[in-house]
Amino acid sequence: VQLQASGGGLVQAGGSLKLSCVASARTFRWYDMAWFRQAPDKEREFVTAVRRSSSTPYYADSVKGRFTISRDNAKNTVYLQMNSLKPEDTAVYYCAVGEVILSNLRNSDAYRYWGQGTLVTVSS
Repeated sequence: VQLQASGGGLVQAGGSLKLSCVASARTFRWYDMAWFRQAPDKEREFVTAVRRSSSTPYYADSVKGRFTISRDNAKNTVYLQMNSLKPEDTAVYYCAVGEVILSNLRNSDAYRYWGQGTLVTVSS
């Protein structure tokens, strides 16, 4: 499975961005999808995920209420709508897919395929 992420850029604090991640697999609907991010000099962290079965979203506390994950199985695409962006949201954002059990949903090691990352920079 190949993943192509896009939509990153420079935005002022309080602004919005929408990231997209297109998967090559026709079996896209069978995978759990997630977004992780990695800020400079920090470890990669979980942002959000959506299950393959129920499309139930899960969010890190730091983004809850501001970010929304969604998926369009017909387009093999997962989206990340980011609102009320803060400077601390600055990071490279990665999409990831896999067949992940619920208890591992926030664990980056559980995802088999990764996109190349897209840089989001939020200025203060």
